[in-house]
Amino acid sequence: MNTISKLGLAAAMLTTCSSGAVQAASLVQVSLWDKGASTEMPMGLAYAAPGLDITRATMGMKVLPGAVKAGEVTFKVKNDSKDTIHEMIVMFLADPKKPLPYIDAENRVDEDKAGDKGEVSELDPGKSGSLTVDLKAGKYLLICNVPGHYGAGMWAEFTVDP
Repeated sequence: MNTISKLGLAAAMLTTCSSGAVQAASLVQVSLWDKGASTEMPMGLAYAAPGLDITRATMGMKVLPGAVKAGEVTFKVKNDSKDTIHEMIVMFLADPKKPLPYIDAENRVDEDKAGDKGEVSELDPGKSGSLTVDLKAGKYLLICNVPGHYGAGMWAEFTVDP
């Protein structure tokens, strides 16, 4: 077999083998942060709130990257707070212009009505957790639903591209 034929055979084998390969999950790093438990939490900073000024937030989420391809997504979540428990919940936004359903008496989002796709439950300060979910294309919101935190601005938009 000459060198060109060997190269052609090798290329064909690589193409055949790689077409059946499983795509690895997209990796998203999430940092849950706040300015400390003694800092007063402003309210009215929920997603899509009228007159929203997120610069007033005393807690939030840093998400990198902010967009991934549809399919399996792994969220690596770290609570970077020194003294406050936080969590991260993935919510599908059926209508990105509308706020999430809220239970005023409990000061939190109604997870059952909001489209909860999975969560990393309450993390103590300095602790980490992960979540792997299969996400379809669309707009999502990552939130902390510890009472008061979402309304204080602890959320981040997240996009899943086709």
